Amino acid sequence: MNISIISVTKKGNEISKYIAEGLAEYTVRRYSFYKNSDNDSETFNDINELTRKLFFQSRVIIFVCACGIAVRAISKYIASKQSDPAVIVIDDNGKYVIPILSGHIGGANVFSKYIAEKIGAEAIVTTATDTKGLFSPDSFAVENGLVIDDIKIAKEIASAVLNGEPIGLDTDYDHVNLPSEISLDKKCRTGLYIGNKNDHSPFKITLKLIPKNIVLGIGCKKGTSCVLIDEAIRDVLSDNGIDIRRVSQIASIDLKANEQGLVEYCRKNKIDFITFSADDLKNVEGDFTGSDFVASITGVDNVCERCAVMCSGGKIIVRKTAINGVTVAVAEKDIMLDFERSII
Repeated sequence: MNISIISVTKKGNEISKYIAEGLAEYTVRRYSFYKNSDNDSETFNDINELTRKLFFQSRVIIFVCACGIAVRAISKYIASKQSDPAVIVIDDNGKYVIPILSGHIGGANVFSKYIAEKIGAEAIVTTATDTKGLFSPDSFAVENGLVIDDIKIAKEIASAVLNGEPIGLDTDYDHVNLPSEISLDKKCRTGLYIGNKNDHSPFKITLKLIPKNIVLGIGCKKGTSCVLIDEAIRDVLSDNGIDIRRVSQIASIDLKANEQGLVEYCRKNKIDFITFSADDLKNVEGDFTGSDFVASITGVDNVCERCAVMCSGGKIIVRKTAINGVTVAVAEKDIMLDFERSII
């Protein structure tokens, strides 16, 4: 979690320090107006220029100032609720925590409540479903690692919830804590489909939520380019009918921790890159496609399949496939949907 805190006044700088102390478990950077800075904060003299830089680098931006200052600072860069960072405003007295952008998908609402609890403030959340304590499809998707296939339909579902219309559910996965707004009746006009069937629309208005539960185990020759890695991954996923949006992590052996092509691919696609030692991989249980040559180079008989299983904790659904010096294996994480899950 990359969090940036921007303060303008001397009092605001003190509040930003207090907030950062309460968020010690995260990566937090403080930015203070140059007249009111301290040794632990970076200085700025142009809040608009600072915001331009941080808007595209931060997961969460916290402004300690008036709402109007924050709104004007971010206004030029707002693009989409699916890509914008969470933006939160806290007053100079540290009394109120107000999410102003990306409340659901970006997590500003839930994070505001978390911060408020940490610093003894009050969270002021204004989104309609939250103020009424109702089910929010985009919040549910984020909390359960699901990709929203069509944001316009998500808005229609949220509107139906607010109008008291029952929302149907068709899912390929187990679930718990079903709220009263969600019905298992397939005759509902609107509903959610959670699964991997491309053309499955069980309701007149169906919001498809795609599970982000695929882990790729990757092996490659030294110096393999990002382009070749991309092509191999796309070919394997396409050949097996797997939506590339489902990929949540890529895993490899620690010998590849700094492999430029792999690192670049993961960075470009915002995918977590995890590595394991040969000793760790040897202890993974399962039936793997072994290779004496791979063992002589890496110290373990198979890299991609073992990495996929170890990282996912699940099972292999596509075995080792070699394309242009890249080996790819696909594993799937188990899913339990929780309608009350809240993750910071």
